[in-house]
Amino acid sequence: MIGFIFQQYNLNSKLNVLENVELPLIYRGIHEKERRARAIYSLERVGLSDRIDHMPSQLSGGQQQRVSIARALAGNPQVILADEPTGALDSKTGIEVLQFLQNLNEEGNTIVLITHDNSIAQRAKRIVRLHDGKITEDALVEKGA
Repeated sequence: MIGFIFQQYNLNSKLNVLENVELPLIYRGIHEKERRARAIYSLERVGLSDRIDHMPSQLSGGQQQRVSIARALAGNPQVILADEPTGALDSKTGIEVLQFLQNLNEEGNTIVLITHDNSIAQRAKRIVRLHDGKITEDALVEKGA
């Protein structure tokens, strides 16, 4: 299973936070009780359990991105694809999102993060650089000094 986190969140403006997190689980045919439990647990993990009835327009950009992360987590993915997940956020919130993704990686999730920001890329364990659709570099990142 793969989870997706988009730069622009892609939340449904007509659904509340809980419903947005549940939506992909509906398409997977997961029963309502389990779907609801997974969505609530995922929202608790990202610190938004107190916002489940809010509409996306009532949330900050950082909160909307955390809903997007919760939506990705609710499906229990082995791999999370994160396309510029901090691109639309202020730097403080961006750092919080990156830390959360790093924590997920430390828990055993594979995170494939797409970024144009070298400082973000340097947080990774491995960097694969593409240019015009071709791999130009594939390197492990050395940590510490």
